[in-house]
Amino acid sequence: MHRTTHRLRSTLALALALSSPLAAAQSGRESTLVLGGDFSDLITLDPGVSYEFTGSLLAGNLYDTLVAYEGNNLTTLRPRLASSWKVAPTATGSRITFTLRDAKFSTGRPVTAADVVYSLNRVISLKTPSSFLLTDVANIKIGSVTAPDAKTLVMDIPKTANPNIVLALLTFNVGGVIDSAEAKAHEQNGDFGTAWLKDHSAGSGPFALNRWDRSAQVALDINPNAFRKSPNIKRVILRYMQESAVQQSALNSGEIDVAWDYTPDAFNAALKNSKLKALKTDTFQLQYLGMNSGKGAAFEDARVRQAVRYATDQDGIIKSLLQGLGRKTQTIIPIGLAGSNSALPYTYNVTKAKELMAAAGKSGGFSVDFSIPTGSCAGGVPCQDLAAKVQSDLAKIGIKANIKQMVSADLYTMYRAQKAELILAPWSPDYADADGNGTPLADFNAKSLAWRNVWQNDQASKLAQAAAIETDATKRVALYKQLTELVAKDGPYAILYQPYKPVVTSVNVVGFDRNANGDVRFEKVSKK
Repeated sequence: MHRTTHRLRSTLALALALSSPLAAAQSGRESTLVLGGDFSDLITLDPGVSYEFTGSLLAGNLYDTLVAYEGNNLTTLRPRLASSWKVAPTATGSRITFTLRDAKFSTGRPVTAADVVYSLNRVISLKTPSSFLLTDVANIKIGSVTAPDAKTLVMDIPKTANPNIVLALLTFNVGGVIDSAEAKAHEQNGDFGTAWLKDHSAGSGPFALNRWDRSAQVALDINPNAFRKSPNIKRVILRYMQESAVQQSALNSGEIDVAWDYTPDAFNAALKNSKLKALKTDTFQLQYLGMNSGKGAAFEDARVRQAVRYATDQDGIIKSLLQGLGRKTQTIIPIGLAGSNSALPYTYNVTKAKELMAAAGKSGGFSVDFSIPTGSCAGGVPCQDLAAKVQSDLAKIGIKANIKQMVSADLYTMYRAQKAELILAPWSPDYADADGNGTPLADFNAKSLAWRNVWQNDQASKLAQAAAIETDATKRVALYKQLTELVAKDGPYAILYQPYKPVVTSVNVVGFDRNANGDVRFEKVSKK
């Protein structure tokens, strides 16, 4: 009896020893969320510099902002690092006073008001792609934000800024608060730690950066000091998979848990697969053509830009390519935001487009480089397929668009330098307000999209600025109506569609919610 018991105990011990690595691996997989997608637009992880979609997705999980939108409610601001705030009028404008909660960075240091001052001042000083949000929209400068004590932050804004817009834009990357001591420790030649923060993190968000293997994967690990606790997911991996077919195979095999870029065909098939969850998520995104309108450029004449809009077969794109994953719109404020204009002034009309080309002295047509990203475009359509359709449409009016496909990071670097003749690109507002599109797309001085397309229209700039600071809702909508009509007629864009974002997950993934801003709170996700 004793020998039998001893043998049984030995057998159980051996079984446990053999199973423990497997159990540990299984437990690790259950606490690891793996996304597969085209993340090639990622240029930097520095919240004060990042401006592309993947950078924003990651910034929201690595860093905390003073205030934030929660889930799909993109109209009500919620506390984040600020436990409360109040807005009071002053002789020169408004004063916003924030009271900070107790919080710690991933380094273990406490978050203080001085860290917030440093974070905002460095964005202003660095003159990054998103600096205009603070300098041109919030109209703040060095000295506008002060820290009377460790838990109190004071922001003084002039009458030329709308305090509601300022609060909204602080939800974007530029509002991400970094550990100032950590940034200063890695500063090189007065760069405010930018070179180091490009591939490191120093935030208080639920995750911290483990590593970024460029063009391969980004790995985040749980931040044990975070107040936004992640009880289930301990590691998040974004794996670079540009092609939808590769994502489909990886999701079906269990290699990934979430596919970020399903094609419309694959998405419709996923809707019928009981092992998958097909999520048709909303967006404020616009897929558009950007036309360089600078002096001597092919699209300098507004009539040529109008011809492009008449020649573009929007209905064909939405029906045949998107298969229900897009909506028709032609103005720069997306559907779902106050100030959106539902007018559709352009019908598909090749004859009208040719007449405009002739009136502009371009009846013989011309040739331009057509820059497009690799992988999938908005709505899951392969960019190559969408570009081919646009190329075919433009050829009918004599415009030869020579497709030049490149990795998104390289594409946007070129675009930011005003070197794109014709570009296929997506855009989404940095914050859930009409000004998130109004200023960058219409105001050349903001050095964003209007600047990239070398389109300077003083009237558009004035309207964008006036709408941004208008606090009367009715008057504000009226200003945006004027602005959207002006840009639709004279601007450098041909809006192709407003997409839905097709996201497909394993049926075992719970709580994965992507809002119209493109935010996903990984700490809310679990796997069963």
